Amino acid sequence: MNSKKGVKSKPDSTEQQSRESKENAESVIAAQPTVAAMETILVERRERVGMITLHRPKSLNALSRQLAREVVDTLKAFDADDNIGAIVITGSARAFAAGADIEEMANLTYAEFYCDDIFAPWDELRSISKPIIAAVSGYALGGGCELALMCDFIIASEDAQFGQPEIKLGILPGIGGSQRLANAVGKSLAMDLVLTGRTIDVHEAKAAGLVARVVPGKELLQTALEAAHTIAGYNSPAVRMAKEAVNVAFETSLTEGMRHERRLFQAAFATEGQKEGMHAFIAKRAPVFRHR
Repeated sequence: MNSKKGVKSKPDSTEQQSRESKENAESVIAAQPTVAAMETILVERRERVGMITLHRPKSLNALSRQLAREVVDTLKAFDADDNIGAIVITGSARAFAAGADIEEMANLTYAEFYCDDIFAPWDELRSISKPIIAAVSGYALGGGCELALMCDFIIASEDAQFGQPEIKLGILPGIGGSQRLANAVGKSLAMDLVLTGRTIDVHEAKAAGLVARVVPGKELLQTALEAAHTIAGYNSPAVRMAKEAVNVAFETSLTEGMRHERRLFQAAFATEGQKEGMHAFIAKRAPVFRHR
């Protein structure tokens, strides 16, 4: 009898924690954010969530060299900040990002691109250890689709469109699109999109596994911020380990990936958060993580 009561009480505690987390997320979203404007992006802090808004409205947020540098520098600053636990990248209602800045690169020679690789800053996103959510509305094409794919998962509005139309310009994806897209949707659809240059709507993207969630446009930012706030509230070392474990699945064999996951699981027991999380569960109370 006592055993049955004990088993029943734990889901109730979990539901209470979930409600508290949602209420906290809503209060954070409603709170006045700290905003800083750069040349091509807006940067906000909402308690433990950092947000980057791409802001080149005249070019539908085309990914220029300067935008790349500002985004990457801001991500690295968020990653080094112990008060930030998760990150959201978004654009405008019309476009997350409609592609790379074609005018900036149209006249480059092979030697110029090779010696001064304007895409190189984007490679640094692989070193960001904190979760990054892409909140996508409107166009995510070419470099915009590639940037969304660099994030850990995508939440998209009902009008979002994805594609790699570089073939129409006589080129191909150059910021990881052919690789990450194939990992996300498989070889057949990746080949279709890269070789035909066609775009897909959000429902096809969701069915293919490219998008994690689809929401009405007016709910996009709130949904992404709530997800980020939920993640940021968990034990930060464990969150980073979990991100690393999933990413390893795409970089190595199953056997080695399992070994890596097991080592990370064991390492979590060296964190204060593991003790707090498990003891809070046993005591049927909400955990208070101090992210160490």
